[in-house]
Amino acid sequence: MSLRPFREPDLPFLERLGSDPSVTGRYVWAGFRDPRLRRLRWEKDGYVANDSTALAVIGKDPASGQEAVLGIASWDARDRGGPPGGCYEIGLALLPECRGRGLGTTAHQLLVRHLFDCTLAQRLEAQTDADNIAEQRALERVGFNREGVLRNARFREGSWRDMLIYGLLRTPPGD
Repeated sequence: MSLRPFREPDLPFLERLGSDPSVTGRYVWAGFRDPRLRRLRWEKDGYVANDSTALAVIGKDPASGQEAVLGIASWDARDRGGPPGGCYEIGLALLPECRGRGLGTTAHQLLVRHLFDCTLAQRLEAQTDADNIAEQRALERVGFNREGVLRNARFREGSWRDMLIYGLLRTPPGD
């Protein structure tokens, strides 16, 4: 498995993110979006920018065995009062057929390694729906710690839901 910038042949995958609820899943789906916006963003900067980046998660397609885009890994800069690039919120979504196989944990590991190797980030954050046990376990396997509950922070499936916030530090406190 690897991460790489999106390429033009990947645009159908990106367009599905805003038009097919099964692609992101119930915990990430935020409603239908104009699928053209994904192409416009890709044409603008290839989804690689200082404040917001998304990469393709590449691996063996479970059905064909061929290399394919299995998901999306992203990060957004968060201003926590330190220098720019000191904190990023990460996100990950895998295609439905790729879930439940440990691929999410591997993709998170790749993303964390990339950010700590290639940026000045001291802190990484992730938010997940309080009901999303699989994501919580994947984050904990990678070393994230649950830091708190954001009560009624996300509207999903007709009601307000709690979100959990997780954090991972490059250097543990006291070092």
